[in-house]
This record gives sequence, C-alpha cells and structure tokens, in this order.
Amino acid sequence: MYVPFDKPVQGSFEMISDSVCLRMPGPAWRVLSMLFVMVAAEDAWGDEAASQSDRPNIVLMIADDMNWDDCGAYGHPAIRTPHIDQLASEGLLFRHAYLTTNSCSPSRASLITGRYPHNTGAEQLHWPIPSGVSTIAEQLGRVGYYTAAAGKWHMGDAVRDHFDRIYEASTAGFVLPSGKDGEPAKMVAKQPSGCEDWTRALDDRKRDQPFFLWLAALDPHREYTDGALEPPHRQSDVIVPPHLPDTPEVREDLRLYYDEIGRLDSYVGEVMAKLDEQNVADNTLVLFISDNGRPFPRDKTTLYDGGIRTPWIVRWPRHVRPGQSTHALVSAVDIASTFLEVVGGNADSLPNDGVSFASVLKDPTVSHREFAFAEDHWHDYEDHARCVVDGRFKLIRNDYVDLPSTPSADAGRGLTWQEMLRLHKVGGLNEAQQACFRVPRAKWELYDLQRDPAELFNRADDPAYASVRSRLGDALHNWSDQTGDFLPSRRTPDEFDRVTGEPDHSVRKRPRPSKKEMFGTDGAY
Repeated sequence: MYVPFDKPVQGSFEMISDSVCLRMPGPAWRVLSMLFVMVAAEDAWGDEAASQSDRPNIVLMIADDMNWDDCGAYGHPAIRTPHIDQLASEGLLFRHAYLTTNSCSPSRASLITGRYPHNTGAEQLHWPIPSGVSTIAEQLGRVGYYTAAAGKWHMGDAVRDHFDRIYEASTAGFVLPSGKDGEPAKMVAKQPSGCEDWTRALDDRKRDQPFFLWLAALDPHREYTDGALEPPHRQSDVIVPPHLPDTPEVREDLRLYYDEIGRLDSYVGEVMAKLDEQNVADNTLVLFISDNGRPFPRDKTTLYDGGIRTPWIVRWPRHVRPGQSTHALVSAVDIASTFLEVVGGNADSLPNDGVSFASVLKDPTVSHREFAFAEDHWHDYEDHARCVVDGRFKLIRNDYVDLPSTPSADAGRGLTWQEMLRLHKVGGLNEAQQACFRVPRAKWELYDLQRDPAELFNRADDPAYASVRSRLGDALHNWSDQTGDFLPSRRTPDEFDRVTGEPDHSVRKRPRPSKKEMFGTDGAY
C-alpha cells in the first residue's frame, strides 16, 4: 500500500525501524524500510503541530555543469551513474525541469533565494549575494532546522551566517587562479570533486534537530584530468551531440566529462548510504539537480536545453511513490517555496518568485507551471538574453545580437573548442556547429522541442508557428513586467579573450567586485 502525503508514519514505526536497521545492511535496509513505509500510516503531512521528529529532513544535491540527460536515469546508455539511477528508481523523476539561468553562481543565488536572477543582485558570474537578502537556509533555521553547506560555495560572504556550518571546497575548482612561474593557470581544486565533505556534514549534524543540507559538487566542472574514475569511460562510450564535431579530441573531452559525472555519482551513493546508516532516509526529502548544463560550446552559458535544462529527481519514501516520472513543468525558482511548504513553514516568510510544486509530489499526473523562464547574463563574456519554455516549445530573445555566443572561458580553453577553432578555419564545421561563431545572431529563436530536441531548426519566422511565437512572446513580455526585468544601460567588459580563453588582466580582478561596487546598485542599472 502506498502512503499518501496525508498519512505519514508515526513513532511506532520508527521504533520498529530502529531495531531492524541494526541487523540489516544499507541496501537491504533501504528496501525493507520502504516496505514498512508503504504499510504504516496515520498522521497529517505539513501539520504545524507535528513533533520535531515528524518534520522532514531535506538534502539538496547540486551537480556543477552536468547536462540534464547525461545519466542513466534520463536515458544515457553509457555514462555510469548507478546511484543517481537508483535515486530515480526509488523516487520521482521530472522530465521537464528548468533552471532560471545558465551560469554557476547566478543559478545558486536564484536557488537559495527563490528569486529570478535579475532580482537577486547577483545575476552575473562571481557576483556575491547582497547583504539583507533572505534565503531558504535562513528561513529553515528560524523554524528549528540545523543547516549546513558542503562543497562548492560561490555565493559570497553575506549569507554565510544563514548556515550553522559550512565546509567549503577550494575555489580553485571554478575560479581561474594566477599561473605560477609562467605556467598556464589551471582550475584544479585540492578536493577535486567538491563532495569530499558531504558525509562529514551528515556525521557532524545536531541529532536533536531536523536538518537541511546544501551539498554542492565541483564535478563535473572543468578543468579535466585523468584519474577521476576507475575504470575510466572509453571514447567509444561517448555520444557526441550534433552541435559538436565528432573527432577524437572532442570524444576525449567528453570522456573526461563522463568520468567526473561517474565520480559525482559515487558521492551520491555515499550520502544515501549515510542516511540509511543514520536511520533517517525514509523521512528525508532528497532533491538532485544541476546548477547549469554541460560545459561545452552551445551548452553552458546558452539558453538551449544544454544550458538550462536540469536533471531533477526527488526521493522521499514517506510521501513520494517510487519509480515514477512526471511531465509537470517546474522551475528552480520553485524549490525554496516547496521546501518551506513541506516543513510546514510560512511560505510568505521568504519573499520569492516561485510556486511550490508540492502538489506534484503528491500526484505526478497534475500540471504545475504553464511556462518556465530563464535568463542569460555576463559569464566571462558579455551577453544578455531571455527565454520562455512551455514544455514543448521554447522562445529565445537575444538582446546583444552583435556578439557571438562564445562559450565560457573554461570551455574555451578545452579540447573541444580548440578543435572547433581549427575546423572553423578550414571550413570543417556544419551549420549547427558554427552557432558559436555566428554574428549577427537572430533576435528571436523558436524551437519545437518535441520534433527538434537538439534545437537545430529556428522556427521563429515560420508561418506555421506564428501562433506559438505570439503566445510565448506574450508570456515573456508579461513575465518581464511582473518581475521587474530590465535591459542594462551599459555593457560589462569581457574578462577573457573570446578565441583563446586567456584572461585579460587589464579587466579581470579577483575577488570580482560586487554588482553594487561596479554599478552603484543591487537593482536595475
């Protein structure tokens, strides 16, 4: 029997489970505990009078630059992700989940505040979240939760005290350091995965409080080196997307990316095993997502699905039926309000732009959003664009059509971009693979994601799609008005060379100044 949201398990089951878990290994205990959950039920979910032990724990795991479908759970036949796949088999997989932006730190700022990037004051890469901004960690702390963050931070200093404890990974894994003795600088962290303290955060937590853990990986962010996974993936495992050339160099680049996903997966498994070991897995809501898409040309820092679509898996045995998927459209801006709802908190305590998707956890067949929206801002290079997606169609508005869609600087120094530069010089790229070089770009792009999942055919001027373009255009316009979106009054200089990816030290400063330091405001400029 499936336990619905309004029937969570009470203390009598907890006593049974505690005695059983002492004798059962982790995986067997997980299966058995799920069976117990399915046959025991009494109380009401979200009841503000519920005891502390009945309130769900929350674990948010965030991959760094992982494409939405680069794991077995979403159909990839070769990338080895057994633990992510198991998470999906024991939970609910979302097929249409979108981030609010295509860039690392702006995405995290949006996630933790529940606001669209242009409302966070941290919409450009490396801009810190301003002081005075509330976060989901702060609000959960106020209602009695122990809060900890482990791994990649990348959100600035103003919200550090919103967590009880932070285990921060080296910034060398995502900020280019200065090269020593004339050697090329490389982004290689002391803790290469960024997940090394994930289980430590669980071990160190206070046992008399429900907990919220923000577990942020560095995997699979560049730069790539051999040895991330044993045995490594092979070049023959690689599936090259059509917007990239299929050459040995590109395959090697993707192979190394696959290995970092595999390493991340092992840490996902360690977290799940630790939750089992501590006998809290059944009442812990685990959400696995990525902060943006694959760090390759025409993926990360774009508004194509390779930049803003995310894996999104929820496991919560007490309330979510295992092995399901949903076509409900969700946005990362909805996560904060959802977490507040499931713990019985006051959703209005966190000013945010999202809408809770808790109803989808109850019933995966219900719809959630009609539209999801995403933004493109400065990330190493200047850019500005917006998009709206309804699950089947996507409309993109490019505001700086005179600038090429240059990949992020770390991708620019990688094997794939260097190979594409070589092929571009000799006319070796097809039309789809030339997208990052094209100037001027189209002002509007419209894609039929069902018929054209690779987003290769722009239908913006196709009369057959005129009504779709009009409907999505109206939605984008209304969203801009309602959320106070704006076009900057001046552009931000590039910090890297658009061809080589090498830093421009006449512009580049570390730590990067905040938005207020650069433009005198945390709002429109």
